[in-house]
Amino acid sequence: YPSGNLAIIITRQRDQLICIVQEDERRTAKIRALFQSDGRSTCYYPNGDEWINMSIQGGQYLDQAGSRVRRWMWSNLLPGPHVPLSPIFISLNRHVGVRILAQDKIFVSFLAMGRQAKFNMGTKVQVSAASQLPPPAQLGEDELLLLAFRVRILQLFDRMRGCLNFPSSVQWNKMQPPMYLMSQAVKILELCMAADISDELRSYIKAIVN
Repeated sequence: YPSGNLAIIITRQRDQLICIVQEDERRTAKIRALFQSDGRSTCYYPNGDEWINMSIQGGQYLDQAGSRVRRWMWSNLLPGPHVPLSPIFISLNRHVGVRILAQDKIFVSFLAMGRQAKFNMGTKVQVSAASQLPPPAQLGEDELLLLAFRVRILQLFDRMRGCLNFPSSVQWNKMQPPMYLMSQAVKILELCMAADISDELRSYIKAIVN
C-alpha cells in the first residue's frame, strides 16, 4: 500500500499456491481475502464476516447480516441443472478489488498511485463423478440437539440486542429474528424429518427453534 504496509502475499504450501489480501494496517493486519489454487476462496467484510465463499462446486455471496444474496454453480460441472454465475465485482478497500467472471477468471486488482497490478487467481478444477461430494450423512440425536440449541442461543442474543437498542419499547419482543436464523431453523427441521429419530424428539427440537 502507499502507506508501506503489505497488501498481497502469494505463497506456496505443499502442492498449492495461496494468495492472501491484507487490510492496510501496520499491526495485526486483518485478512480480507484468501484464494487457493485448489478452487477454494473466501472474501471477508471489514468486520471479519464472510462475504464471498467459493469451492470447486460453486460459490455464494452473503450480506453483512449473514443472509445469502446469491448462489451459483460453475459451468464445468457434470451435466445437469445448475445456477449460472453473473459477474461479481467487490471492492475490499480503496486499493484492492475482486472481479469474479468464471472459475478460471477470478481477478484480484491492486491500484495505487496511478499504477495497477492484476492477478488471475482462478483455476479450472474439473469435478468428476469420483470427486463429487457424497450425500450428506444423517445426523444423530446429539448433533441435531446441538444445532437446535445453537440457533436458540443466537435467537436469544438477537432479542437481547433488541432490548438494549430499544429499552423503552414494548415492540422489540415481537420482532422477527434475522432471516439467516429463520433459514437455519427451517434447515434443522428438514434434517429432523430426514433423521431416524422419535416423534417426541422431533417435536422437542421444533419447540426449541420456534
